[in-house]
Amino acid sequence: MKVILLEDVKKVGKKGEIVTVADGYGQNFLIKNQKAVMANAHERKILAKQNEEKAKELELEKQNAIELSKRLETIILKFVSPVGKDGLATSQVSTKQIVKELREKYDIRVDKRKFVNPHSIGAFGDTKMEIELFKGVMASINIHLSPKQG
Repeated sequence: MKVILLEDVKKVGKKGEIVTVADGYGQNFLIKNQKAVMANAHERKILAKQNEEKAKELELEKQNAIELSKRLETIILKFVSPVGKDGLATSQVSTKQIVKELREKYDIRVDKRKFVNPHSIGAFGDTKMEIELFKGVMASINIHLSPKQG
């Protein structure tokens, strides 16, 4: 029996896949528990339409990520840190602080887990941090850490 999965089912398949299962399993478990529907012509058309809409959404998200990456290239985030006895910064700038600054000053929302090689910035001067906004869409964020005067 061929069915279209309505949700991920362990050891069977992912949501939206057409899979072949035993008749009893398909009828008595998958369809009965609304985890799948019969893979007839009508349901296949619905699935094709859903896949088409999903592809359009993904393309739109990718375009938004590309626009955001261009915007991020022009931004320079400025942070200040006290200077220690040895002339080095006594505090570091974390990815959490970078995300917070982007949200508060520029109304840009990014996930701190999307940073590539996340590390705290503890050196004075300019630093570039890479962030993956979407699969295959990378952006550089410019960060400037300067010593606190006074």
